[in-house]
Amino acid sequence: MLTKRLPAVAGLFYPADCRTLGEEVNHYLRLTPISEIIPKALIVPHAGYIYSGAIAAVGYNTLRSIAARIRRVVVLGPAHRVALRGLALPGVDSFMTPLGEVEIDADAVERIKNLPQVIINAQAHESEHALEVQIPFLQTMLGEFKLLPLVVGMASTEEVAEVLDCVWGGEETLIVISSDLSHYLPYESAQNKDSKTALSILQLRPLVNHEQACGATPINGLLAAARQHHLVAHLLDLRNSGDTAGSRDQVVGYGAFAFSEPHSPLARQYHVA
Repeated sequence: MLTKRLPAVAGLFYPADCRTLGEEVNHYLRLTPISEIIPKALIVPHAGYIYSGAIAAVGYNTLRSIAARIRRVVVLGPAHRVALRGLALPGVDSFMTPLGEVEIDADAVERIKNLPQVIINAQAHESEHALEVQIPFLQTMLGEFKLLPLVVGMASTEEVAEVLDCVWGGEETLIVISSDLSHYLPYESAQNKDSKTALSILQLRPLVNHEQACGATPINGLLAAARQHHLVAHLLDLRNSGDTAGSRDQVVGYGAFAFSEPHSPLARQYHVA
């Protein structure tokens, strides 16, 4: 019997109604300039769409020219709900959203399941929003694809990079790291901190701690892999919840980054202090 991971935050982080969700995702995508970058990997935020959907859309719009090639998406995000060691697979056959069902990539699971840092932990996925909020954007941009979802707990940079290397593939494989940046700082403090974090990412330098980004562990794994594969990082957007919705007293930072081969056209240049 096939098993499914059901939506946990539909109606909370994004609309639960299929039509409304589709309209909202397309609304954010229409407002976003189309980049000439051809990404191998993205870093995109994972808050409620009202807060970070516009920034995530900037990242996902880079897929328009290559959507037909992508057949596998590897999504890594931090564990918010369950403490765990290593990287957790869900142990299911598919992920569900209001837009439909996405099949888990069984071949990719086979490639990594025997690594000592990879475990199966359905509970880590059950209520986790970081991966789930990315899937409607992927469904809208790509149509049919297979998914390798990994919740990342306590793990070394090398352990994450090893998993990525096992499923790196070619142009058929996209890697997505789901992460917000700073949390609950005053607006100007957040801007300053997030600018420094963005500069580290652009220079492929490891992040120091999870105060810079809740997904610092998977980000650092990607940065290590990017150095190994000679990728170039591009800053696509850098904002926070004070720019999109809510008070500026305490904000959450959001960034969209793309990683491409060195010959890929440059992104729109954002100033990073």
